[in-house]
Amino acid sequence: MTQQTPEQIIEGQRQDWNRVAGGWEKWDRFFDEQMAFLNHRLVADARLRAGMQVLDLGSGTGYPALLGAQTVGQTGSVIGLDLAEQMLAVARRKTRALGLANVTFRTGDATALPFEANSFDAVTSRFCLMFLPEISKAAAEIARVLKPGSWVAAAVWSSPDKNPSIGLSMEAIKKVVELPPPDPTAPGIFRLAKPGDLAGMFQQAGLVDVTDQEFLAEWSYASAEEYYTSLMEIAAPVQNLMAKLSAPQVQEVRRLITQAATQYLRGNCITFPLAVRMVAARKLL
Repeated sequence: MTQQTPEQIIEGQRQDWNRVAGGWEKWDRFFDEQMAFLNHRLVADARLRAGMQVLDLGSGTGYPALLGAQTVGQTGSVIGLDLAEQMLAVARRKTRALGLANVTFRTGDATALPFEANSFDAVTSRFCLMFLPEISKAAAEIARVLKPGSWVAAAVWSSPDKNPSIGLSMEAIKKVVELPPPDPTAPGIFRLAKPGDLAGMFQQAGLVDVTDQEFLAEWSYASAEEYYTSLMEIAAPVQNLMAKLSAPQVQEVRRLITQAATQYLRGNCITFPLAVRMVAARKLL
């Protein structure tokens, strides 16, 4: 198989995220309610306060950029950057609904930021950096656009064994059809799961006071069927694989996923543990 260029990978991701934007908008309230704690943690780790100019990378449908805008107030501003215009269209609708005038969203590549050096008082990023084909370039760009003394705070997924809600679908599909083993160095949801991976890249980019913590939490679905439905509507990689299956194979995958999810039944809900790597660093004064 011919190896894709970084540009081809990014273009494929743009198409994937644009395709699932409607699903993310449909499930937006659910994820905001279930995972708002991550937005608050990122805002805290980036040391946001009134009057700051903030850059959020991989904003998707608007978080944590919107919380950042509320935090920095009218004297501050936030720019949210993402590959997918359709995801950002959702973010803009939410911005208008919240009445925020200090946040703007634009498409762009995190490995080639269209900003001057020393432009921002803080950088945040939630579940973006592990998908980049050239993460070290993004780390260098973050260091370049940060003002001296300012912080970057990023959230990336920890290991698959600690995030069963993500791994269930792939395990089910592998029982129905043979899949090639994943390339641990390729862009993907667990690309930065190991302790020190992203932290080391920040250090190589010249950032200091680096912290790397595994943050444990959980999230809940009303039922195994709700979990399956959300997965099929928002998970672009899973959609890509499911599109190659026959109708009977799809039904078998559905049965396996919902069956596996029931082992996480607690009370009347399906409650999954999750583990996120929270990595923060500061630009030297």
